[in-house]
Amino acid sequence: MFHSRLGCSSISFRHQDLGNALRTMKGLGFEEIDLGALPGVCDHVPYELDAAAVEAVSAEVNASGLRVRSVNGDIGDLNKEFDADGTAARQRHLDALLALTANIGAKALVLPCGALDHTPVRSEGDDLDLIAAQLVGAANRAAGFGVELWTESLHFLRFCWNLERAGLLADRLSGSGVGIVMDFSHITAAGEDIQAYLDRHQDRISHVHLRDAVPGNINLSIGNGKADFAGGLTRLAADGYTGHFSLELETRDITNDERPAAAGKAASFITDLI
Repeated sequence: MFHSRLGCSSISFRHQDLGNALRTMKGLGFEEIDLGALPGVCDHVPYELDAAAVEAVSAEVNASGLRVRSVNGDIGDLNKEFDADGTAARQRHLDALLALTANIGAKALVLPCGALDHTPVRSEGDDLDLIAAQLVGAANRAAGFGVELWTESLHFLRFCWNLERAGLLADRLSGSGVGIVMDFSHITAAGEDIQAYLDRHQDRISHVHLRDAVPGNINLSIGNGKADFAGGLTRLAADGYTGHFSLELETRDITNDERPAAAGKAASFITDLI
């Protein structure tokens, strides 16, 4: 069996519809999952998330018997200001994602650390201020649903793409209750050092995503890249990390038919390290 703190993101099986992805993960022996709700990355949760869609997805996930650790969603670029209509639409989407998160018993909703662009909209400092303010506001809203709000930072493809920006965002979020999701692949793809990341984010990590990478490429199966899983997991344990881990195998070096076997192999490898 896999370690009890190790789950699998449904993004690992984004080529399947939600029901089949849930059955695949359960069939492999996973008891806990993250639910992908990222438009353009994973369509397991409709982007147009009205009340009927929330109810339908909640029912399907709950019927699977799988525990859900987090919902990985997106409500638009947090370093961009919207007009009144756009702001209202973003709030409705946030509330729908939070309702889904609460309905399926997940601990937290995860939001990105800014737009899919490294270039500031206004300036680095202003953009970081706005991202932090949006995340804190979302966290306050999440509390009303009985769930937490986390952000995945650093993220190689997003605004907070390197250690410097991720650290500056973490500074702005200090004491806010917004958790940090660490992803081995994004740190490695950015050319940053896992130990340096953990130095900068010590005691701030709420969840950990696992995928392999090389500089510039986040989409590798575990074992096919250069991410230092042994060193990173050892350090997390030494730092007293008691949270959970999730295989987010959004890989492009294997076929879809090979994904179940690759996920099982990765889970066994990481279980031994944990």
